[in-house]
Amino acid sequence: MKYDQARWTDDSEDRYEPLLSEKANETVEVEDSALPEDLTRDSLTLPAPAEPELARHYTRLSQMNYGVESGPFPLGSCTMKYNPSFTEDVAARQDAAIHPDRPDATVQGTLALCHRLQDYLGRIGGMDAVTLQPPAGAAGEFTGIQIAKAYHEANGDERREVVIPESAHGTNFATAAMAGYEVVELPSDDGRVDTEALAAAVGDDTAALMLTNPNTLGLFERDIEEIADLVHDAGGLLYYDGANLNALLGRARPGDMGFDVMHYNVHKTFATPHGGGGPGAGPVGVREGLAKFLPTPHVRERDGNYEHYEPEASIGKVHGFYGNWPVLVKAFAYIARLGDAGLRDASAKAVLNANYLAEQIDYDVPFGPFHHEFVASAGEQDAADAAKRMLDYGVHPPTTKWPEIVDEALMTEPTEGETKRSLDQLAAAFDAVAAEDDETLAAAPSRPAAKRIDQVSAARTPRLSWQALDDA
Repeated sequence: MKYDQARWTDDSEDRYEPLLSEKANETVEVEDSALPEDLTRDSLTLPAPAEPELARHYTRLSQMNYGVESGPFPLGSCTMKYNPSFTEDVAARQDAAIHPDRPDATVQGTLALCHRLQDYLGRIGGMDAVTLQPPAGAAGEFTGIQIAKAYHEANGDERREVVIPESAHGTNFATAAMAGYEVVELPSDDGRVDTEALAAAVGDDTAALMLTNPNTLGLFERDIEEIADLVHDAGGLLYYDGANLNALLGRARPGDMGFDVMHYNVHKTFATPHGGGGPGAGPVGVREGLAKFLPTPHVRERDGNYEHYEPEASIGKVHGFYGNWPVLVKAFAYIARLGDAGLRDASAKAVLNANYLAEQIDYDVPFGPFHHEFVASAGEQDAADAAKRMLDYGVHPPTTKWPEIVDEALMTEPTEGETKRSLDQLAAAFDAVAAEDDETLAAAPSRPAAKRIDQVSAARTPRLSWQALDDA
């Protein structure tokens, strides 16, 4: 058996298992137990690496993993931007580690930060009130649509439909369905909302239109005021999916466009960690007429002090206590550090980087002009194969196969954090892959520790064990 120490893996022809040599183990005999016999076992096999092996194992794992600190991470729509480490330091401060059940009078600093973050987000989005409770963007969507539903019910209006463009995020469709609405899918017109189709779709049953602006193609809805009028004239509300708010910071506000309710993806726009299954935050902002429906508790200032209170017609709680506090602290720190000028600069660079990269690559970009992201087409190539081949060039590929409006989509968002040098390296990888044949793409990737996997089997019968494959 032979090992490649750079990857520390089994190189036999019939099996490829990273870090196999580090899966040393020992069997421990289990002594008599007071527990019932059917709940105990006679022996137990446990991992048993020596300390140097253990240290090297985790170091190698960290080196095998690609993240935003390794290089560009241009997943379109997902906005995998760099998270500055100073926000981690702020959130880890001991004086921020307070128990959420403490009386308001003893946590005035915490409540003051929440109140200031509500104000920051409200001013950024053009909203009159903001809740910090929802623990993720999708939870923010659901909260926003529940607020819209409560608004219509309070007016004695039973509306059954939510209109959603075909280019929308998949969570929009799921959110509307989970809230009990029928989904009306809206066709696009050159990548944007077809206003004639919208006029035909809205009516007395329309509860809301869910819209991202710029949309998932990176296109700004130029007819947004007309769109808002069509929805409002039908008695519906306009909902803003905040996934792409980072393209607008300091330049345009959803509230000024006519949106009534929105959620903020703080992991996308305000540099809190994204991915890995960890905690998130998806604050929701509303215009004045919807503030009374916000979740409870909400934070307000009263007579110079801060307190929790229950809004008049609250939809209730959507998360334990008042949100994922450490994540909110990071978002607050990022906004406060950048300030108005910094946020405006971030949006400018996000748009500049996307447009620069799109001009450098050989793949066709069918829609434009765009803002912070673009969707290229892999053409005759399979987009998933092209993405796997990009791994061999040392870069992370973009989002693939979506949105379906573009054939073999390569949805790309470099974010504001990348330099011209890193964008040029990313473009070189795009172009190298664009010039390769199908046979080469189908065999990729060859360089990463994990080669091409059987994705269907991995999803349906995953091996969730530290043991070697032949021992599992």
